[in-house]
Amino acid sequence: MIGELGRRSATALLLHSALIQAVTFLVRPAATYRALELDVPGYALGVLAASYAVFPLLLAVPTGGLVDRLGERRLMAIGAGVVLGCSTFLLFWGSSIVALIMGTALLGAGQLACVVGQQAVVANNAASTRMDSAFGYLTFAASLGQALGPLAISLVGGNSVQPDTRAIFLLAVAMSAVLFLDTFLVSAEVSGKAKAGTAGGGTGNALALLRTPGVARALATSATVLAVVDLTMVYLPALGTDRGLTAATVGAMLTVRAVFSMVSRLLLGKVSRRIGRMRLLVISLALSTAALAAAAVPMPAWLLFGVMAVLGLGLGIGQPLTMSWLSAQAPAGQRGRALALRLAGNRVGQVVLPSAIGVVAAGLGAAGVFLASAVVVGGTMVLLRGVELD
Repeated sequence: MIGELGRRSATALLLHSALIQAVTFLVRPAATYRALELDVPGYALGVLAASYAVFPLLLAVPTGGLVDRLGERRLMAIGAGVVLGCSTFLLFWGSSIVALIMGTALLGAGQLACVVGQQAVVANNAASTRMDSAFGYLTFAASLGQALGPLAISLVGGNSVQPDTRAIFLLAVAMSAVLFLDTFLVSAEVSGKAKAGTAGGGTGNALALLRTPGVARALATSATVLAVVDLTMVYLPALGTDRGLTAATVGAMLTVRAVFSMVSRLLLGKVSRRIGRMRLLVISLALSTAALAAAAVPMPAWLLFGVMAVLGLGLGIGQPLTMSWLSAQAPAGQRGRALALRLAGNRVGQVVLPSAIGVVAAGLGAAGVFLASAVVVGGTMVLLRGVELD
């Protein structure tokens, strides 16, 4: 169970986490397919992709303050309502690139509210000794949803190159409705915890929060890990092409990485209690660094599968541990704001780090990108010197 939540409430929270990710990973590709149906120019697809991050970048910190004032469940309900409205809008009116961009931007806003609310539920209800485990379960459910969304597209689209986007958006509406209703199965009692804490410490702002010991370093660690996950998804196909690996083989490697990340999150609480949060975070970063550096070295495909498994274990641990780190470091009444600030930092990292690494390693090819990523992740461990997480 997650902290003081009952079995029904905890199950509803995990379902909420899986559903919002499933809807997101269903709607975003469907919007791209719809844009291709409309024969839009290539630059418009780039704008469509970027529109998803607009609201998370602009509204992340205010949303964190909102959850600390209104309560977690209310914010989750608002987010789910926005996602339901967005899916409905795309189903009936998503027939132009402008409408698709508007719908995708709203999806980003709704997803942000849902995720901040979910993470605040865990932060405000899990005991300090169980926080790693609770965030591990929450992120496992999110990973499961990220796998189910594309699977739903495969089931609806069949073998066709261009799937029936109307059917996909209809499925998204149905899933969003379940997401909205599921919100009310999360115990209403959790909504009072955030507001109670706000009275004691909710008046701080983002800059004050960044000055809290350990917060800036937790944000940097989280952003680095997530950016490297993105880089792996983008550059592993390029690495495979350089080495003559088939697309099916590369896809299987990415699946192995994702599965081992999910496994690491299921076991997170038990391992963290045994060896300590700080030591586990350092070990996860060390494993990631070693795997990224090894991937840059030519090797047989079967050995690269093993490297991807190790990379999955390392990268899978980083996100939930930085969530619990931030939750422990944030002042009372500001946990929602701290977790939202982490999401904003992640978005910045997803833009800045891949661009910087891509420029630095431009002359070295895909292998150079993996090697540069290893250096960045290894450098992150320097940030942890002198930090006590346990």
